[in-house]
Amino acid sequence: MTATLIWILVALVAIGLYLSWTAGRLDRLHARIDAARAALDAQLLRRASVAQEVATSGVLDPAASIVLYEAAHAARQAEEEHREVSESELSQALRAVFADAQQMDAVREAPGGEEAARELTEAVRRVPMARRFHNDAVRAARALRRHRKVRWFRLAGHAPFPMAFEMDDEPPAALADRAA
Repeated sequence: MTATLIWILVALVAIGLYLSWTAGRLDRLHARIDAARAALDAQLLRRASVAQEVATSGVLDPAASIVLYEAAHAARQAEEEHREVSESELSQALRAVFADAQQMDAVREAPGGEEAARELTEAVRRVPMARRFHNDAVRAARALRRHRKVRWFRLAGHAPFPMAFEMDDEPPAALADRAA
């Protein structure tokens, strides 16, 4: 009788340790999502800031400057629920303005333009990487949260279900060529 109780107690302790380990893993995944989201927000803000700087530099033609400035301003001011759309619109504006390599040449030829072109190229290149890291963390947390043990024992607590950040982040051809 006591041997049976000991084995039951050992099994319950093992199950408890396993559930505790799973909850800790889920917590670490949620922390990774938060860190990846902060990095993504920083890269999106940097891209919008550099795009605004280039738009207000006077190097681009007036129509391109207005299109780029308005898209960058909208991306910086967007509410969270409209953020993906406004960031996609900034990507589209960057592709429209820098579809022709001559615009990039004009930026590079201006005083301080080589530095601005380098910053814009880096900012545009880093956004897809940051978004990929964030979405990978979200995918891992979602996969773990779908397990029955996580749902049955409510190991996720009250944490919201993680959402991926979906946007158009394809760089303009003139900037993609320089990034390679």
